[in-house]
Amino acid sequence: MSKTFALSLVLAASLGLTACSKSGTENASNAANNAAGNAVMAADNAINAAGNATENAANTVSNAANSVANAANAK
Repeated sequence: MSKTFALSLVLAASLGLTACSKSGTENASNAANNAAGNAVMAADNAINAAGNATENAANTVSNAANSVANAANAK
C-alpha cells in the first residue's frame, strides 16, 4: 500500500468521524485519528527497515565477492 493511498484512507476516516462528532465524542475522534496516524508511521518505518535490510544484504554479498576477487588476485 502506497503512502498516498494509506494517507487518503486515514483522511477519509478522519473526515467521517469528525463530520458526525459532537463535543463529547471529540476525544474518541482524536484518538482514532492518532491511532490511524500511528499505523501509517509504523508501516512507513517497516518499509524503511525492509529497504535497509535489503541494502545491507546486498552490501554483504558485494563485500564477499570483493574478498574472493582480492584473494584470487593475491596469488
